Amino acid sequence: MTHPATPALREAAALARQVWRLAWPAIAHMLLLTLVFLVGRGMVGRYSTTALASMQICGTLTWTIVSIFSATSAGTLAVVARSVGAGDRAGAAAAVRVSLVFALALGSAVSLPLLVACGPLLRALFPQAGAAVIAQAAAYLGIVLPALPLAFVEAVAASALQGVGDTKTPLVVATLGNLVNVAVSAVLIFGHLGLPALGVRGAAVGVACTMATEALLLTAALLSRSGPLPLRASPAPSAAPLAPFAAAPAPPAAPWGASAAPWGASAAPDPLTPRQADAAALARVLRVAAPAFAERSAYHAGYIGFVAIIGLLGATAMAANQALIAIESVCFLSAEGFGIAAASLMAQRLGARSPRDAARVALIAALMAILALSAFGVLFALAPRPLLRAFSSDPELLALGARALPVAAVAQPFMAFATVMGMGLRGAGDTRTVLAVTLVSSLLVRLGGTWLFAVTLGHGLVGVWMGSTADWICRSALLAVAYARGRWRSVAV
Repeated sequence: MTHPATPALREAAALARQVWRLAWPAIAHMLLLTLVFLVGRGMVGRYSTTALASMQICGTLTWTIVSIFSATSAGTLAVVARSVGAGDRAGAAAAVRVSLVFALALGSAVSLPLLVACGPLLRALFPQAGAAVIAQAAAYLGIVLPALPLAFVEAVAASALQGVGDTKTPLVVATLGNLVNVAVSAVLIFGHLGLPALGVRGAAVGVACTMATEALLLTAALLSRSGPLPLRASPAPSAAPLAPFAAAPAPPAAPWGASAAPWGASAAPDPLTPRQADAAALARVLRVAAPAFAERSAYHAGYIGFVAIIGLLGATAMAANQALIAIESVCFLSAEGFGIAAASLMAQRLGARSPRDAARVALIAALMAILALSAFGVLFALAPRPLLRAFSSDPELLALGARALPVAAVAQPFMAFATVMGMGLRGAGDTRTVLAVTLVSSLLVRLGGTWLFAVTLGHGLVGVWMGSTADWICRSALLAVAYARGRWRSVAV
């Protein structure tokens, strides 16, 4: 006799397999992207403690800039996946084309002024870091900043492929990028093959070469004749954009792509010229990306303040925190891999008019991430010193980090849920809700909590991680409420 719950369990298992099929290459891809920075930090840490402390500054700023200004990728993934789910691959291709051009232009507009203002900006943001640390951070950024436009292109191209459901190509490209980074960094940081030892400058050259390699290879994959979308074809005149999801009437009897008018469109829409079609595609991408840009700006404004507080604790605390972040990044990026799967599948299900499946995908991905990150948390609590020794042998640094890493262990399940649910809501197009949550958790809870625990109560670096844990707990609670309310189901993309 078949149990009544068996069909539901089979359906959930099928969704879980779909999540994992997209998630594992995305997790590996994100880990490999981070490995670019981890390899640099590990090598630089062996070079000198001062150099490792400088990576706390330049690594944070590079990550901040790329994360904020590549927010277009959130819009690209949402629009591409929603279009693919609705059967509109030409619309998805148009979104990718305009996103790539926009990313390159934006990257150029951002990198030049930052390059000019680099030195004064570092001294203003980190007055207590010390002249030697600031000088090495400026040297690193002077090499990496000119390559930033390619980093923006890489982010958009990877998101486009992920939106289609191809998470394996970004993984392959990231693998090649890491090989480039390891080879270049190992030679230039320590001065092998008769070359001078460049320290942080060698790490910067390795990162810049990796950015260029990955951007070019991912763009080539999209533009190839065997690519997942018709990017090489000239955009044909298109029908007027579909009406918003929330206002759409009941779907017609004919299937999507049949002779009947598409769901939500009029029977005889006015055609759009290729230029108008591209403009409409860019407008769709930016409509989702604008709140994502604001959200990332708010998050990183809070994070820079967070790092500035760490800077008040001295160079050893900065170096120890950098090692802790490098260790925790394995967890955060694993959660992001599940989040990419959730975002892509949620958007595709919404495009196919199946919000119930979209909701189930989000919850399944979040639960899978919680299990994975909780296991990492146990490792953090049980073996902090062996993990830290991969980055430094400094006794003071090891002592500081070993006290803080068990606090990070507590944060892992909350980080898992918040990361996956936030990315899932972005994929659904509900970037406004994620923005509101970020404003509260990053600017109020993280900054306020970190100042309270680290400075006011005098817990130092342990207090820093207590503040970040409070942020993840708050973020999880707010995103859980937003998911349960379900307004993301009717967001227009």
